[in-house]
Amino acid sequence: MRNQEIAKLLHAIAILLEMKGESRFRVVAYEEAARRIETWPEPIEEVWSKGRLREIPGIGESIAIKIGEYLTSGKMGYLEELTQEIPFEVITLTEIPGVGPKIAKLLYDELGIRNIEDLEKAIREQKLRSLPRLGEKSEEKIAKGLEMFKKQSGRMLLGQALPLVQEVIRVLREKTGIQKINPAGSVRRMKETIGDIDILVASSHKEKIMQAFTTLPQVREVLAQGDTKSSILTHEGIQVDLRVVEEKSFGAALQYFTGSKAHNVKLRELALKKGFKVNEYGIFHIDTGDRVGGEKEEEIYETLGMEWIPPELREDQGEIERALEKTLPTLVELSDIRGDLHVHSSWSDGLFSIEEMAEAALARGYEYLAICDHTQSLAVASGLTPEEVRERKKEIDRWNSKHKDLYLLEGVEANILGDGSIDFPDAELATLEIVVAGLHSGLNQKEEKIMKRMEEAMKNPYVQIISHPTGRIINRRNAYEMNCEVLFRFARETHTFLEINAQPERLDLRDVDARKARSDYSILLVISTDAHDPNSLDYMQYGVAQARRAWLRKEDILNTLSLQELQERILWKRKNHHKF
Repeated sequence: MRNQEIAKLLHAIAILLEMKGESRFRVVAYEEAARRIETWPEPIEEVWSKGRLREIPGIGESIAIKIGEYLTSGKMGYLEELTQEIPFEVITLTEIPGVGPKIAKLLYDELGIRNIEDLEKAIREQKLRSLPRLGEKSEEKIAKGLEMFKKQSGRMLLGQALPLVQEVIRVLREKTGIQKINPAGSVRRMKETIGDIDILVASSHKEKIMQAFTTLPQVREVLAQGDTKSSILTHEGIQVDLRVVEEKSFGAALQYFTGSKAHNVKLRELALKKGFKVNEYGIFHIDTGDRVGGEKEEEIYETLGMEWIPPELREDQGEIERALEKTLPTLVELSDIRGDLHVHSSWSDGLFSIEEMAEAALARGYEYLAICDHTQSLAVASGLTPEEVRERKKEIDRWNSKHKDLYLLEGVEANILGDGSIDFPDAELATLEIVVAGLHSGLNQKEEKIMKRMEEAMKNPYVQIISHPTGRIINRRNAYEMNCEVLFRFARETHTFLEINAQPERLDLRDVDARKARSDYSILLVISTDAHDPNSLDYMQYGVAQARRAWLRKEDILNTLSLQELQERILWKRKNHHKF
C-alpha cells in the first residue's frame, strides 16, 4: 500500500500552502485528503486504477488528478512548483514543537535555515531573537522544542504513553482524592502512537490539583502552570497537559478533548442541524441558549439522538451514522479474552520457564495458554529442533497433569521459508495442537515473492495462525511489500486465522486492516501478545484496543472461545483441508 506515501505528500502541500499564506480553506482541504488516505483501508493505487478516488471523502477532482499523476509518473508537478520557492526540507522544521509553518518560513526567508543543523547553529549564535515577531523567549522555546524533537523523533508508542498516564492518574488520586479524572486525546482513543498526553479533571480545588500535578515525581520541567491548564515535561521528554474543569462540564469537556478532530467536526455539524451547539462546556439550545447537558459525556450523544460512541471508534469512519441508527457493535472487552495463543518460553528466546509463563497466565484468569517457541531455522532466536520440541512436551504434559484451571497448548511459531514451506516437518507439526507461522527472514522481498510465500504457508493444513502478518515495526520498519486484499483472500480460502499482535511496537494487523479482514472476508482474528516474559502478557490490553478500533466484537476473536470450542476450531483445518 502506498497510502502513507501519498498522505505524506499531500500533508507536505498543506504545510507549504500555509507557509505561502494561502487560504485556510485550501490548506484544510489537503490536510483532510491526507488524513483520509492515510487511514483508508484499501491500497490507494488500486482505488485509483479502478477510477474510484473520488469515492473517498475529501478527495476532489484537483487532488485526484495530482494523486493519479504521482502514481503514474512518480512526480507531483504541483508539489515541485511549491518546492521551487520553498525547499522541501524546510517542512521538517515544522515537526519541531514551537515551529509552525509561518515561523519555519520566517526562519528560511530571514536566515536561510533549511534543516535541523541550520537551526541548531542559528540558536547557538542567538540569531533567532533578532527576527520579527520572535525574541529571546521565543528562541528559548524553539531551542527546547528542538531538544524534544531530537529525543522523541516522532510520536511515542501507546505502550509508552498509557503506563505513564495510568501512573500520573494514580498518584494524583492519592495526593488529592479526586474522583473524576480521565485521559483524553489519542490516549483515550487508544491510538497506536501518541503525541502529547492530555488528562482531564473535574474539581473545584484547581490550585490544589495543579500544585500536585506540577510536583509529580515524573516532572523534569514545568512548561506552564495556570488555573485551568498546566503542562509538564517528564524525564523522558514527554509533554503531559492537565486541564481542570467544573464538574457540570466534565462530560462535555471529556468528549471535546478526546477527539478526534474529524469526529468532533461532524458531531458539531450534526448538532447544528438539530438546533444545538456543542462545545467543551456543554450542549446548548441554539435558540434559547439554555444548557441541556454536559456533566456526563453520554448526555451529548443522547441529546442528539445517538448511542454513546466508544472512544476507540471516534475517527469519523462511519461511527456517527451507525450511532444515529443505534447499530454500533458491542466491542470486544479485555475480560472477554480466555487465553493467549502465542507466547515464548526459555526453551527458545523467551526469558522465563514454561511454568513461570503458565503461572502468570493463571494469575490473569486465563483458561489456556499456547506455548509457541520458535523453530529450528531461526537460530538467532534459539529455534527448536523436532527432538527439542518432543522433549519440551514432557514439561507441558507435567503442567497439564497437575493443573486443571489452565491448560497449556503445545505449539510452535514456525518460520515461513523462502519458498513458502515451513521449517518443520509436517509429521512433527501434526503432533502439535497449535501452529503459528510467520515471516522472520527475507523481509525485503518484492510483493509477488512475499505473497507467494504467504499463500504456500497458509495452504499447509497444519498452519492455523499467521503471526504479525504485515511485519511492520512502528517508527522503525515498514510493513512488507504486501497486498492485504490478497492475504485476506488466501486466509479465507484456506481457513487460516490472522493475528493481531499486541506488542506495542507491532500492533499488527493495523486497525483498518483488521476491520477489513473481518467485515469483508469474514476472517476470525486472534489477539496474541507474543510475550517473551510474564509481564508482557499485559500487552493483551493493547491488542484488545487495536481490535476495538477495528470495530471487532467478542465473536470476531478466536481466543474468546472456551477451551473446548477453541480446540474444535483450531483442529478443523487439518481435518477438512482436502475440501479446499
